[in-house]
Amino acid sequence: MAKNMRRPMRPPVRKEDEHRINEKIRGVQEVRLVGENVEQGVVPFVKALEIAKAQNLDLVEIVPNSAPPVCRIVDYSKFKYEQKKKQKELKAKQVKTVIKEIRFGPQTDDHDYEFKLKHAENFLKENSKVKAYVHFVGRQIVFKEQGFKLLERFTEALSDLGKPEAPPKLEGKRLNVIIAPKPKK
Repeated sequence: MAKNMRRPMRPPVRKEDEHRINEKIRGVQEVRLVGENVEQGVVPFVKALEIAKAQNLDLVEIVPNSAPPVCRIVDYSKFKYEQKKKQKELKAKQVKTVIKEIRFGPQTDDHDYEFKLKHAENFLKENSKVKAYVHFVGRQIVFKEQGFKLLERFTEALSDLGKPEAPPKLEGKRLNVIIAPKPKK
């Protein structure tokens, strides 16, 4: 390809509407109508469409998989707005879990242990999970009992703020334990 030639632009990909509306609802003789200002129940599709047109609203297919499909008579743009708003609220209510890591060596000194223990306490008070691990380098793997004792002592010291999700587990050259904060009352 020559330097000066441009590639043709692709048209933007449009996201298809997740709901079928009005005439796009095909292959259906009857629908179950729900909504405000409407007599609820099973009616012929053509009559449901006429009711929607008479009110200057749209016939929106809510549950396509049921027999007969469930449709609502509503202003579609307002309906889409409400759906987006609900999704946004649900996303805002989700709790994001944060995992903070604390690394030990098999022969961690008492002062270092106390220092890291205070950090772990602060993390648990912030409602974050703590992943504590003992990393074995080279031939230190022969001291894995010391690693288990160290993590046991660590989890016992934090027992009032959090509890381990599982007992310490050796994965390769790391001995891991994850401590989750206790729910606040």
